[in-house]
Amino acid sequence: MPCRALRMTDRITLAAPHALQEDIRKSRFLVWAAPIESVEEAMAFFAQHGDPGATHNCWAYRLGQQYRYNDDGEPTGTAGKPILLAIDGQGLDGVAVLVVRWFGGIKLGAGGLMRAYGGCAAQCLRAAPKITQVALARARCHCDYADLARFKARMAQAGARIDQEDFTAEGAWLTLAVPLDGLAAAEALATDLTRGKGGWEVL
Repeated sequence: MPCRALRMTDRITLAAPHALQEDIRKSRFLVWAAPIESVEEAMAFFAQHGDPGATHNCWAYRLGQQYRYNDDGEPTGTAGKPILLAIDGQGLDGVAVLVVRWFGGIKLGAGGLMRAYGGCAAQCLRAAPKITQVALARARCHCDYADLARFKARMAQAGARIDQEDFTAEGAWLTLAVPLDGLAAAEALATDLTRGKGGWEVL
């Protein structure tokens, strides 16, 4: 049975929000970057950290195959897209970046804007703490009470996490979170531990 992964591949994201400020030719750039789990979370982050009094609040996010960017009045393609390229260039996912600019009186030109927005975003992301999130699948298996303690211990050693236990007169039904790259090995282990009676099912 094909598995339904919570995330199809491992991904690198930010471990915590991070900020950076830089002055470029009298314009002040303030970068805010944060991990996100939804588009709504990204938009809330931009709303929270944007400054209505700033000249521009430009942003981008990447969430799996979903992405979006906004130039907020800067010439098309000179702000939001370079921010997105900074995210993608470091192989990050589940990340939102906002760059707030206060204009200092000196025009940077299209190339200068792209370097400023992209460079500030990239510098902030490089300095931010990272974390690798492991792709998981969920599986369900039956286990006799006599085998339960051993089953749970061996599954934990194999990297699986017990998320739910449901008890019946016949034994326990366990819902597990299993690293995707170890799914086949976990199934073989469950089959062995339950002597083929566990009824392993990928949800």
